[in-house]
Order: sequence, then C-alpha cells, then structure tokens
Amino acid sequence: MSTPLTWGAPHPERADAARNRQRLLATARELLAEDRPDCLTMDRLAERSGLGKGTVFRRFGTRAGIFQALLDDNERALQQEILSGPPPLGPGAPPVDRLIAYGSARIRFLAENQDIARAAIGGRQPGGRRPPMSQIHIRVLLRELDLPGADVDLLAGQLTSALEGPLLLQLFDAPEQDRPALTASFEAGWRYLVERVCGPAGTTAG
Repeated sequence: MSTPLTWGAPHPERADAARNRQRLLATARELLAEDRPDCLTMDRLAERSGLGKGTVFRRFGTRAGIFQALLDDNERALQQEILSGPPPLGPGAPPVDRLIAYGSARIRFLAENQDIARAAIGGRQPGGRRPPMSQIHIRVLLRELDLPGADVDLLAGQLTSALEGPLLLQLFDAPEQDRPALTASFEAGWRYLVERVCGPAGTTAG
C-alpha cells in the first residue's frame, strides 16, 4: 500500500483574485489557440482580458510567469491522477510500477505541453527549477522500496533530474513527426533506468 501523498494546500486566495486568475488563464489559452506562443505578451493579455496591466504583472510577474501558471494549471490533472487515480499511476500498485508509470506520465505531459513549458523556462538554465512534485513523489516511492545502502534523498534527486523540463525539452527538439517515437523512447529509457536502480516492475518491497 502506497504512503498517502500530498503537495500541501493551495495558498488562500481572495474570491476576486481567483476570478481574475481564471479569467487571465482562459484568455491566455485563447490567445495561444489563435497564434504562436511568442505572440502572447503581457500587453496582449491585459488588453484581451479587459484587466489592467498592473493586475497582469502582479499575478504573473513576467511573461514567463504566464506560461508557468498555465503549465501548473495543466499539471493539476496529473497530480490528481497520482493522488487518487487508478494504479499503477495512482495508489495500489507496487512502488517500482508506480515509479515507471509516473515517469512515463510526466514525459507524455511535457511532450504534450512542450511549447508552454519552453516559454515557462524562458532564459533559465537547465536545473534552475526542479519540479517539487517529482522530487516528493519519487522519494516517497523509493522509501517504500527500502533499498539497502541507498541514500534515498540523493537518489530521488538524481532520478528527478532525468525528468526535468529543460533536459527533456532539449531532447524533444525534433520535427513534429518524430516526437511520438521520441516520447516512446524516453518512456522506455525511464523504465530501464528505474528497473536497473530499483529492480524489475511487478515486485514489492520487503
């Protein structure tokens, strides 16, 4: 049985601030549906949403912040599947199976959201932002495995690095028709890595 996992309650938000956030995110998605990501600017978002430019800056800080907010919003569905969805991504499967399923789900998530993720990363260097969701989830599952002699915190960080956005997005930099095959290759590589480190899938700790 997997250890219950949470990522903490969201910060309290005033009703008007929550409405503005949803309005801005919905407007940003409209603009992205109409044009390239590099055409989504703070000015265009303010104008289309009918909200003041100051509101947009307070909410997102920078243009990259708009894309980070979109990425975080898209990621909530993945978080819910991990917390309460069916196994092996959700609770109820052996930890190795869950690690493999999580890595595959995150790879597919980044493949599907790569334009938004690239814009969210902006000018930051790889490794500048490690997804706390990955780090926490992987550490919990590694602890369930009770790996002899392993530094679980260090190992969780190393495995998390294999799923970091900047690294995967660099590898995804290929013609669109090649991306499904690349996604499948990355998923197979993640499975191989986890099974080499933790043992074959379908086993339980103990």
